[in-house]
Amino acid sequence: MRKKIIILAGDPNSINSEIIYKVWKKLKNSEKKDIIILGNFDLLFDQFKKLNIKINIFKIKKIDEYQSPKYLKIIDVPLKYRNPFKVSYKNSSKYVQKILALGHKLAIDKLVKGLINCPINKNLLNRARTIGVTEFLAAKCNINDSSEVMMIHNKNLSVVPLTTHINIRDISKNIHTDLIIKKVKTLNNNFKKLFSKKPRIGILGLNPHNSEFKNNSEEMLYIKPAILKLKKKRINISGPFAADTMFIDNYKKYDVIVGMFHDQILTPFKTLFRYDAINITLGLKYMRVSPDHGPAVDLIGLNKGNYLSLFKCIKFIKNLN
Repeated sequence: MRKKIIILAGDPNSINSEIIYKVWKKLKNSEKKDIIILGNFDLLFDQFKKLNIKINIFKIKKIDEYQSPKYLKIIDVPLKYRNPFKVSYKNSSKYVQKILALGHKLAIDKLVKGLINCPINKNLLNRARTIGVTEFLAAKCNINDSSEVMMIHNKNLSVVPLTTHINIRDISKNIHTDLIIKKVKTLNNNFKKLFSKKPRIGILGLNPHNSEFKNNSEEMLYIKPAILKLKKKRINISGPFAADTMFIDNYKKYDVIVGMFHDQILTPFKTLFRYDAINITLGLKYMRVSPDHGPAVDLIGLNKGNYLSLFKCIKFIKNLN
């Protein structure tokens, strides 16, 4: 039996049902057989109805239960709601975490080829918004050394933030040599496995103009020492580079750019590639990817949701060895 691709329905208050439908229309019948949704059956039925979407859905209990490409298969996950696009915070939070936990179990038991989670408001995982799905699943995998890596990938370039969902004021105190080494080693090893090539890695500094490489700067205290140690391990890494000029042309010399914080690299990356990218978690015990955008609550019901990133996620998982 071919292993299935599991799509976690994600945030109930989102454009997820819309982009799932748009992707479903684009898939070949042979691909549809391998797609299973983890989500609430009634919610998706009501959302499709409210959006005037005509799609055949079928409730299943086991991943190998039904093979017809005529129906979108759904493993039902409990959820209480009244309005299909205005589910309460409490119920949404429980629902999202149930979906993630069930997806994790299927993946850890090696029953699926990979997980794709549709966008989730991070408040549903943690009110302080200090963790996202990357950190949530890493904890499920008992990875507590911060070695997991969030990589945003386009065929022409990937980017990795050293720190992910933390406040700007906390970034500098979270940057240290050991963290850089852990993250880059995870990146290097997993990139080689996924793409059969040793990545050329460029790493950015933290401060404007790399703080002119002053002795007490993060560049001199943590980043340069980490680069030297990584080079001794024969990792192809260069830097630190100033962030303000890297994405003009210099980025083209590298396969991956590592930045010190989320928006330092995600902002220019999304300016370059928009929705033509996917979010890959490296270092888990299974493959997890997600669309590179949020729940887009403001677009619900407008038929403006862009399905490209979710489509790319499916193609990426499908083509894994």
